[in-house]
Amino acid sequence: MQETTVVSSQMPVLALRGLVVFPMQTVHFDVAREKSVKALEAAMEQDQILFLVPQKNIMNDDPKVDQLHNIGTVVKVKQVLRSSENMMRVLVTGMYRGSMLEVNQSEPYLLARIEQIMDAPYTLTNRTRAMMREAVLGFNSYLDMNQHQAQSVQLKLLSANEPGFVADTIAQFVGFDYPDKIKLLDQTHPGKRLDLIVKLLAQEIDTMAIELDIQAKARASMDQNQRDYYLREQMRAIREELGEDDEAAECDEYKAKIAALHLEQDAEKKLLKDVDRMSKQPFGSSEGAVLRNYLDMVLELPWNKRTKERVDIEAARKVLEKDHYGLQKVKERILESLAVHQLAPQMPPQILCLVGPPGVGKTSIAYSIARALHRNMARISLGGVHDESDIRGHRKTYVGAMPGRIITALTQAGSMNPLILLDEVDKMGSDYRGDPSAALLEVLDGEQNSTYRDHYLEIPVDLSDVMFITTANSLDTIPRPLLDRMEIIELGSYTDEEKRMIAKNHLIPKQMKKHGLIKSQLKITDDAIAASVSGYTRESGVRNLEREIAKICRKTDLKLLSQEKPSKITVTAENLEQFLGIPRYVPDHKQKSDQVGLVTGLAWTSVGGETLEVEVNVMEGSGKLELTGNLGDVMKESAHAALSYIRAHVKELGIAPDFYKTKDIHVHFPEGAVPKDGPSAGVTVCTAIVSALTGRTVRHEVAMTGEISLRGRVMPIGGLKEKTMAALRHGISTVIIPRDNLRDLEEIDPIVRSKLEFVTAESIETVLATALNPLAKDDLGLLREIPVENVAHNRNAEICQ
Repeated sequence: MQETTVVSSQMPVLALRGLVVFPMQTVHFDVAREKSVKALEAAMEQDQILFLVPQKNIMNDDPKVDQLHNIGTVVKVKQVLRSSENMMRVLVTGMYRGSMLEVNQSEPYLLARIEQIMDAPYTLTNRTRAMMREAVLGFNSYLDMNQHQAQSVQLKLLSANEPGFVADTIAQFVGFDYPDKIKLLDQTHPGKRLDLIVKLLAQEIDTMAIELDIQAKARASMDQNQRDYYLREQMRAIREELGEDDEAAECDEYKAKIAALHLEQDAEKKLLKDVDRMSKQPFGSSEGAVLRNYLDMVLELPWNKRTKERVDIEAARKVLEKDHYGLQKVKERILESLAVHQLAPQMPPQILCLVGPPGVGKTSIAYSIARALHRNMARISLGGVHDESDIRGHRKTYVGAMPGRIITALTQAGSMNPLILLDEVDKMGSDYRGDPSAALLEVLDGEQNSTYRDHYLEIPVDLSDVMFITTANSLDTIPRPLLDRMEIIELGSYTDEEKRMIAKNHLIPKQMKKHGLIKSQLKITDDAIAASVSGYTRESGVRNLEREIAKICRKTDLKLLSQEKPSKITVTAENLEQFLGIPRYVPDHKQKSDQVGLVTGLAWTSVGGETLEVEVNVMEGSGKLELTGNLGDVMKESAHAALSYIRAHVKELGIAPDFYKTKDIHVHFPEGAVPKDGPSAGVTVCTAIVSALTGRTVRHEVAMTGEISLRGRVMPIGGLKEKTMAALRHGISTVIIPRDNLRDLEEIDPIVRSKLEFVTAESIETVLATALNPLAKDDLGLLREIPVENVAHNRNAEICQ
């Protein structure tokens, strides 16, 4: 039952929409409507008392009196702030409920007589206390679910004893619906108002629980793709704000570049598919980065770029002659390949393999070939490569994947018809990761490399226009299938004369330029060059010789900047030690007389030819054969074969038939620290043993090489060019070689061939007849000679000079 106790005077009326203010509650809100602002200003001019009444229709901007609720709240205005010209923020505190009795003014603001409505009488029973406690607990649950902090309100509720105050406080802070709050404002009975609060609070908590459950289920059902989509959209918006390129523009650029390559249909289709995949990847994803790197690598390849090859053979010949001295066989083979390519352009270039000792110019001549042919150059060092993926690339699914060395070389060369140098092809290895030499089979096969597929690119690449040149120091470690795909060109050791010419025409100008010297400052005489070659280097090529020349240049730079400051320095053979120090190599020891059991042989090493002395001593004993000098198995077998031949021909050789029972034979090869092996010392060992057993001296100016068989045949050997150069350096005048090596004399330097006398032998009898001297007189003054029939074997010897 409503009870009127006080009739207040007139006060301004302010209509609220969507907001209800309860007594004894402090609330702030914004005032913007003109009529409301004027009502507020009028209240502030008087006693700051204002009547707040909710309007029925919140969409109405200028409600009439009949569109307002009858019951509202009389409030005290605590604070007014003008936030803008037409906006004011108001802080009020509710005083009591009231109703409009009479409206005295409607313009420019509402002015009405308001009467106070008192709460109906009630009795504080246990039920009321229980309801108050239930309301407070429900309010606490509401705050926990909303994660709101309202400690001051909770403290007020815990200390409150009036059910009306508890109901009004909860009604003010809980987000009930607007009509429900109006019902609470209309209810003047505290007990009933509290009952209504408990019911509404329970409904609100249930509704909130359902909302939270729905939100949890919605979050759980959102998969990673949806989440990525939202993030991607946010990132796209951020990039647009920053002015960065859009992914769509990037994909369009990739597609335009792919179309401009004019690739085969399958290859273009695959690349476009990868572009589409990349466009669907979220920003910053690892898969997108892999695809972007892959496309960049493919587009970097010079798909449609080719250099115009030189077809002028004479111009190419001049380039080769200018860059390298000698190497005529290699130059002629390159020019032949160029001539064939000029007459038959459709024929793929042949693969050349340059084989030779270190420092003879295998790598540098490849650069000269590229310059002569006007081809771009790329070098691939295969030394130590033992993984097939180094050649064919890695699958791009692996972390850090990259294409193989062949594709990388194409990118570096910048054209599809470069010259690719496969350096040190004999130094490759193999392990559990594969055999790189097997991967090269497709690369070096002209019938297959037109559709070469790298594991990383996964699209065919045409290598048929690429000219491949390989280099190696030895053919022994190159697999036979790979060797079958290459044409072998052997580069032998340089002669001393060639080294002098190379140093004079190439090395000295090159090092002088590197060290800032000009011709007027340094002169190296021919004698000094010759002394450098013989006394400071022992090699097949000229690398160490170039180092010695660089050392001379450094010493010259130091002298030119010293206090004396000479205007010009001349290096001669006499003052060479001032620049290079004491000679590291002395001339080979040359026998000055004929001796028994001492024979000069010839050997091939990785740094060129060497002379090899064989010493034999025969002693009383039980027939033992002792072999010393760090010999290999093949050389030991050659010594046993020579001894077997001697035992089978003791009568013809004039040797005691039982020597193998009464004599011990010791065969020694000096320089025991140096390993020695090979069959080419067979005739040398045989000659030395025969000399020791017969007492016949060996001509000291004769050297020999050749393999011996049990039948006494002299079999062919290799490395004849290097061996003959060693013989000339040792002061030998006559060289015995196998008859089958007669054809190899054409490859020997003309200077060497003119200074040596060559004797070709088909059997060991010819070797013995040429190398051994007749016996001298014995103690009785008798002259023992070898049988006439043995001397007649000399008819089988051919002397080539």
